[in-house]
Amino acid sequence: MKGIIFDLDGTVYLSDQLIPGAREAIEHLRRRGYPMVFVSNKPLQSRAEYAAKLTRLGVPTRPDEVINSSLVLTRHLSREMPGATVFAIGERPLLEELATSFRLSEDPDEIEVVVASFDRTFDYRKLNIGFQALRRGARFWATNADATCPVAGGEIPDAGAVIGALEGCSKRKVEVVVGKPSPIIVEVALEQLGLPASECLMVGDRVETDTLMGHRAGMITALVLTGVTRRADLAHAPAPPDYVLESIAEVPRLLSNG
Repeated sequence: MKGIIFDLDGTVYLSDQLIPGAREAIEHLRRRGYPMVFVSNKPLQSRAEYAAKLTRLGVPTRPDEVINSSLVLTRHLSREMPGATVFAIGERPLLEELATSFRLSEDPDEIEVVVASFDRTFDYRKLNIGFQALRRGARFWATNADATCPVAGGEIPDAGAVIGALEGCSKRKVEVVVGKPSPIIVEVALEQLGLPASECLMVGDRVETDTLMGHRAGMITALVLTGVTRRADLAHAPAPPDYVLESIAEVPRLLSNG
């Protein structure tokens, strides 16, 4: 294995706390010359903000080493529906990313794409705008489909809750999800690494996103038990990981043994 894709929440950190051993593991791997990218489904921060957070926590990171779902959605939507009018249920970083390429609107009569995302300000007004636009034929996209997001002390509702609300009232199913385990986000990460999937290790805490994405792409996968997934969950995993690790701290040893 020549390159590494790391998930962030639940893998490198929880909220504002690094997973014990994360800094030392990443420093060791960088000294060994492994190129890496950090890939997150969470569109609550820009790439620069993610990089600044990692740097502040003790893991110096450049913005171009971070791939998030808002970047991937904007790129993919630009290819598929250039110039579309968009209504996004999401927070500031997602809206700012989309505004660089699209016109944003809250008028159901002109909205061409409804984007569902992780939104801690989600309310009935936003739900109704999305509902009315979908009833009028707007496309239905999403940054990611995670049901929850791991945080220190537990989990909180993620974009899956917003998707569920829109699907429940509109009777429409989300058409495109660009975040993990989608091959769309894999392509962006591999392009940044400059490596084929077969030469990369995917490290994450979710079997239904991180492990499944890596498995489908042809990567070696390592599941860490510091986030959402527990050992008992593996019996029902859609794609069993190649390795199960207690935490990211064990990755250098895994690669040394490999």
